[in-house]
Amino acid sequence: MNKRTALELVTFVIESMLLIKARSQNIKSADDFLSDDTNIMKMEAIMMRLQASGEAIKNLDKRDKTFLTQVAPSDYWRKIIRFRDLISHHYIDIQADEIFNICETKVSELEENMKKLKEILENEIK
Repeated sequence: MNKRTALELVTFVIESMLLIKARSQNIKSADDFLSDDTNIMKMEAIMMRLQASGEAIKNLDKRDKTFLTQVAPSDYWRKIIRFRDLISHHYIDIQADEIFNICETKVSELEENMKKLKEILENEIK
């Protein structure tokens, strides 16, 4: 696996999690996402970042099956990749409460896991 390319993908996911946190900062419930056009656009932008992050993680997994499991079990990563597939192929079925739950309970954890991977890569590149 090309370490620099992997570092770019990991960095993209970290930046995406930071953007998701910023965009969801004033959202206090799933209903808030549906309250007006601005919040609907925030939800859609969050979904796009989740999809793109899932794609980046899918690419990392394809390149090296053991890389991601250095910081979390493979089932953790499979769930993220499956959600990416869900957004890609069943976008209309995604509910605001699912996106709200991810923002509230999963984004920070993913950000931390990706930061650990970034540190591993940076140490390997040195």
